[in-house]
Amino acid sequence: MQSIPTFTSIIEAAERIKSFTTRTPVLQSAWFNDQTGAELFFKCENFQKVGAFKFRGACNAISKLPVSEGKKGIVTHSSGNHAQAVALAAKLNGYKATIVMPENAPNVKVAAVKGYGAEIVFCESTIDAREETAQQIVHETGATFIHPYNYPDVIAGQGTAAKELLEEVPELDAIIAPVGGGGLMSGTLIAAKAMKPGIRVFGAEPELADDAYRSLQSGKIEPVLRTDTIADGLRTSLGELTFRIIQTHIDDLVTVSETSIVREMKNTWERMKIIIEPSCAVPVAALMERKIQVKGMKVGIIITGGNVDLESLPWM
Repeated sequence: MQSIPTFTSIIEAAERIKSFTTRTPVLQSAWFNDQTGAELFFKCENFQKVGAFKFRGACNAISKLPVSEGKKGIVTHSSGNHAQAVALAAKLNGYKATIVMPENAPNVKVAAVKGYGAEIVFCESTIDAREETAQQIVHETGATFIHPYNYPDVIAGQGTAAKELLEEVPELDAIIAPVGGGGLMSGTLIAAKAMKPGIRVFGAEPELADDAYRSLQSGKIEPVLRTDTIADGLRTSLGELTFRIIQTHIDDLVTVSETSIVREMKNTWERMKIIIEPSCAVPVAALMERKIQVKGMKVGIIITGGNVDLESLPWM
């Protein structure tokens, strides 16, 4: 059983990756404030390297590897953002990366992974297929597998986003983030609860990929039953490690409709003039649907990425 990262791990990760990562801006929107009755602070990881928070975790995990291991190569599986993150982090360290991607991964993310020089191996769009293919490559090559979320060093790296957010806006009453595999949420919970014990941390996920919600209800990890949500970054099930962290520390987790995800993605583009991908719109939708009561509160929202296929926008 893997050890849960500590806040010290996140502090060390922040120091380790600071020369590689971008300290992303925190933006506000008067329109969204008016709509929700809260003061919202958007931590814009769509401006991070590779266009997503995932670079934090991948960079931390790969930078920690002994060179002797790294030289054997890096392997991971991902629908996109973690794939790009591992590809770039491996390149910066001089290592070869092999990325297992589902056959329905967005074209913009496939192109980006290739652009960072990684080798791509496609598989069926199921978790089992991803894991089996990745493990076969590890067995054949001796490469190191960097799990996209169920990996202590990845979780610690992801937690640096919430650390930066609370350093910039220490008066926050709550933070909300989307939940896919749970790496970002786990890191956010560890950082936020350590820095401000009274803060509330909420998760949000699509109704069509509500495995985390069902897992919290049943007390055990429930699988994703569908992979057709527009929020392609949230089509994964929780891991053993991320489930333990979320189950222990999260204040609440809600689900939102596909219609509201698309609507709030479009609203964010129009109102804030920033590109966000569908997964980022999930916590915004939770607030706009009043699934989480935040009136009068100061709320941080982690905008997770901005890698969108501009040829197939969901409202077109």
